[in-house]
Amino acid sequence: MDTTQLLKGVLDLAVLAVVDGDDGYGYDILKRLRARGLHDIGDASVYGTLRRLYAAGALTSYVVPSESGPHRKYYGITAIGRSQLKQQRDDWDHFAATVSGLLAHTSEGIAS
Repeated sequence: MDTTQLLKGVLDLAVLAVVDGDDGYGYDILKRLRARGLHDIGDASVYGTLRRLYAAGALTSYVVPSESGPHRKYYGITAIGRSQLKQQRDDWDHFAATVSGLLAHTSEGIAS
């Protein structure tokens, strides 16, 4: 199954969920998303989402100096981001339950 379109619809939610628990820099957030099952997610998609969420006030950012390489820009969730995360989580739960109900009904119809 090509999950590209599904990812586009839930990328904000996924990024906010990942940074809600712990701030992170771009590549770290990308690795966490992949480690949690979003293997097909593109680098550019995540970095673009971080910039967009930051511009919308859902994320804050700060720079952490590094002695072994370039400084890293970390992102953390804001109160606006937490509110957005809660709303999108509720929307997802409702949507997922609706689709699951449709699929369950469809499989029952096939089995008959």
